[in-house]
Amino acid sequence: MAFIKKILVTGVIVSVAAVAGFSWWSKAPLTTSEPAIEFTITPGSGIASAAQQMAGAGVPVNPTLFTILARVTGEAPKIKAGSYELKPNTSPRRLLTQLVRGEFAQESVTIVEGWTFRQMRAALAAHKRLRHDTVKLTDQELMAKISTEYKEPEGLFFPDTYLFAKGSSELDIYKQAHQAMLKHLKAAWEGRDPSLPYKTPYEALIMASIIEKETGQKSERGMIAGVFVNRLRTGMLLQTDPTVIYGMGERYVGDIRKKDLQTDTPYNTYTRAGLPPTPISLPGLQSLSAALDPAETQALYFVARGDGTSQFSDNLNDHNRAVNLYQRQGRQPQPQQRTGQ
Repeated sequence: MAFIKKILVTGVIVSVAAVAGFSWWSKAPLTTSEPAIEFTITPGSGIASAAQQMAGAGVPVNPTLFTILARVTGEAPKIKAGSYELKPNTSPRRLLTQLVRGEFAQESVTIVEGWTFRQMRAALAAHKRLRHDTVKLTDQELMAKISTEYKEPEGLFFPDTYLFAKGSSELDIYKQAHQAMLKHLKAAWEGRDPSLPYKTPYEALIMASIIEKETGQKSERGMIAGVFVNRLRTGMLLQTDPTVIYGMGERYVGDIRKKDLQTDTPYNTYTRAGLPPTPISLPGLQSLSAALDPAETQALYFVARGDGTSQFSDNLNDHNRAVNLYQRQGRQPQPQQRTGQ
C-alpha cells in the first residue's frame, strides 16, 4: 500500500512538473538568430499540418508540443491560413495567437501625390509581394471591376501608403484607394461653398488634379485654386501647362513649346474653354481641400519666380511685368506654373 501511494505521489509530482514545464515552454521566447522568419499556412491546413509547415520554413518550434498547445487551449480549429512573420522574442503562445487572429505579415505600397494612374499601375505591377491579377486588364476593364459609376480611372485613387498581407490581390489595393478617394472627395464636396463653379464632385476632382500638378508649394495651393476659379467664373481660358502636357502623352519629353500650346487636344486648356474631360493626376488631400475651399483673391494670373514660389497678378499689365521680370532675365519659370501667357 505504501509502495502504491509512493507511485501515486511520484506520478502527481511528475505530472505537475510536466505541466509546469509545458507552461514555461509555451511562454518562453523561441530562439532564432534571424531578424524575422517568413512562413505560410496553406488553406485547409489542420493544426498538425500547420505546425509542420512552420517547422519546415525554419520556425524553431517543436511541432508536437505546438499541436498539443493549440488543442489543450481549444484554439486548434481557429487558426487562419495566410502569410506570417515570426519576429524575435515570440513565444509559442504568442505565435498561436498570431495564427488565431490572422496577424498576417504586413507589406506596404505607397502611391505618391501627383502621380498619374499609369504610374500607379506601374508601381503596383512592380511590387513583388502583391498577387498580380490585374496586369492583363485594360484601364476600362479594371475600372469595371471597381466602379459602376466611373469608366476612366485617372484621379480616382487616393495617394497614400497602403498596408496589405503578402500575396494580397492588386485589385484589393485599387479598391481601397478608390474608396478612400471617394470618401475624401465626398467630405470636401459637402463642405464646399455652393457658389463654386463646379456642377459635380467629379469636376472638383479635375480641378484638384490640376492644382496638384501646378505647384509643389503647399502654401500656394489655395491661391492657385482661387485663380482658376476666377477664370472659370469669368469665362477665361485656364491656360495651364500641366493639362497640355497630359494631353501630349508620350510626345512630351520634358519641354513644352509654343507649337504644343497651339496644338488642340481635349486637354489643351489654351485652345479649349473650361475644365479638361478628366483629372490629370492623383490629387492629395490638400489639393482637394484647395479646389473646394479656394483662397479669396482677385488674381487671374500667376507666374513662377524661379525659386519654387509664384507671383500672382490681378490684371494682364501686372502679369506681363512679372513675366518680363522672371522669364526674360534668365530665370525661366517651371512649365507647369505659367498661366495666362
